[in-house]
Amino acid sequence: MAMTEFAVPAPPRPVVPVEGTSAVFPVRRIYCVGRNYAAHRAEMGGDDRDPPFFFSKPADAVVPPGQNVPYPSATQNLHHEIELVVAIDEGGSIFGYAAGVDLTRRDLQAKAKDKGQPWDAAKGFDFSAPISAIRKADEPPQGRIRLSVNGQVRQDATVADMLWNVEEIVAEAGKLWELKAGDLIFTGTPEGVGPLVPGDLVEGAVEGVGALSFRIV
Repeated sequence: MAMTEFAVPAPPRPVVPVEGTSAVFPVRRIYCVGRNYAAHRAEMGGDDRDPPFFFSKPADAVVPPGQNVPYPSATQNLHHEIELVVAIDEGGSIFGYAAGVDLTRRDLQAKAKDKGQPWDAAKGFDFSAPISAIRKADEPPQGRIRLSVNGQVRQDATVADMLWNVEEIVAEAGKLWELKAGDLIFTGTPEGVGPLVPGDLVEGAVEGVGALSFRIV
């Protein structure tokens, strides 16, 4: 069989380490849930419990543990959003969990909302999905989720506060896409989102899952 000849160099597949092993988790797609904590929904201007809605990031937006994050172009208002991340196994089952940060160009998001435009530029930019190592687990965590900037706590809640739990989110996503091994689902952020500037040290954690830290450079 003849070898495939690529017209341009084939990009490497993004990977995330699996805690306690030498294995890595190859990232296929990244789905994200919006406004899945009541207090955050309220701070962003809503108070209902609509079915979860999704947006996406490219797989190569992932920033593996230990890497810093460059401040993105075309924004004056970069925001942090700490989230529980679900890693999907074959057949749409759950492989494990991680802590992740959904970085957002908030000013671009606001403009897109005002005009009814997509959020791609606000959410799906380079280096917009820092993540911890993935911990294999069956049972969804319910404990504390928190984020601090330069040692000052900004987000502090519990995963149990989610409006839509992990099983419901995975089920809803499965109605829209065929979930496959390598998919990641960011499950929404609690209240306390706020701005970041170059030099900031961001530290986040999900109890029983993992922690991550990175600096905005």
